[in-house]
Amino acid sequence: MGVTALSEFSEQTSGHVPVMLDRVLDLLAPALSGPDPVVVDANLGLGGHAQALLAAHPSLHLVGIDRDPTAIERSTARLAPYAERTTIVRAVSDELADVLDRIGRPRVDGVLFDLGVSSPQLDEAERGFAYSYDAPLDMRMDRDQELTAELVVNTYSAADLARILRDYGEERFASRVASLIVKERSKRPITSTKQLAELVRAAIPAATRRTGGNPAKRTFQALRIEVNEELTALERALPAALDALALGGRVVVLAYHSLEDRLTKQVLAARTRDTSPPGLPVPLEAHQPRFRLLTRGAELPDEDEVARNPRAASARLRAAERIRQG
Repeated sequence: MGVTALSEFSEQTSGHVPVMLDRVLDLLAPALSGPDPVVVDANLGLGGHAQALLAAHPSLHLVGIDRDPTAIERSTARLAPYAERTTIVRAVSDELADVLDRIGRPRVDGVLFDLGVSSPQLDEAERGFAYSYDAPLDMRMDRDQELTAELVVNTYSAADLARILRDYGEERFASRVASLIVKERSKRPITSTKQLAELVRAAIPAATRRTGGNPAKRTFQALRIEVNEELTALERALPAALDALALGGRVVVLAYHSLEDRLTKQVLAARTRDTSPPGLPVPLEAHQPRFRLLTRGAELPDEDEVARNPRAASARLRAAERIRQG
C-alpha cells in the first residue's frame, strides 16, 4: 500500500485526517526498514498517524503516549486490529524515557511528535479549548489535574497573566487584556469561554480587531500552554527522544505555532552542530554532530492538504536522523 493510499485509508476508516501524513510516513520509513522496528508516537491523539505506520510496516511495534484518557480510549479502539503490535500508555510526552524503560524498550527507531491540541479536544465544547463555543473555562488535556484555565484566569496576578499572554500567546496587548481580566473578575468570577473571549475583544483596540482573525485566539493559546505546560513538556521530551534513537533512527516533529517550532528548531540545531573548538586542523570526534537534519527549515503542508483539512494550515514539520552513536 503506497503512502497516498494510506492517507486515503486513514481518512476513510475514521473521518480523522492526520496532518502531513504522507510526508511523515516518507521520513520515518527508512528508519523502520529493519526486522523489528519500534516507533514512538509521543502525542497519540486519535491514532491516525499510528494507524498508518502500523499498516505500512507489518513488523513494526508502536508505543503510543498520550495524557488524555479520551484520546487513549479512542486510539485504543482505532488500533485494535494491531493490538499485538501496540503498547499504549497514558503519560505526558516528557515521561518518554521512563515509559520506554518500564516497557523494556530503551532504544527505538523512530519518534513522532504531533504537538498541540487534538481534534476531539477542539470539537468537544465542554473541554473549553475553543473560543467558538460557550463552555466551561477548562482547557485541561488531562482532566484529572487540578489546574484549569478558570483557575489561572481568576487567581493569577495581573503581572503573571500579562507574562503568560505575552510569552505563550505573543499577544501585543497582554497588559491591557490582563488588566481587564483582573478588573472584571473582581465583580464576578470568569467561568466561561464566552466571557473570556468577550473580555479579550473589549481589551484589544478596534483597529487591531479588524485584522488577524478572532482576537481571543492568542489568549486561548497562551492559557492552554500554561495549563498543560506544553512547552515545558516539549523542552524535556524532544531531547529524551533524540537520546533514545538507535543509529539511523529518526524523529519527526509537527508543530502548530511559532513557539513550538522555534523550540524544536533550537533543540535540533544544537544536536546537529559541530562543537569542535575553532581553528583545529582536524575535527574532534567527540565534538562531531550525532544527528543530521532531514528538512531544510520547516516544511509546510501543500495547498491541496490545507483545502482538505484546514487545521493543517499552521503545521510546521522538522525532522532529524541519528548518524553517530552517543
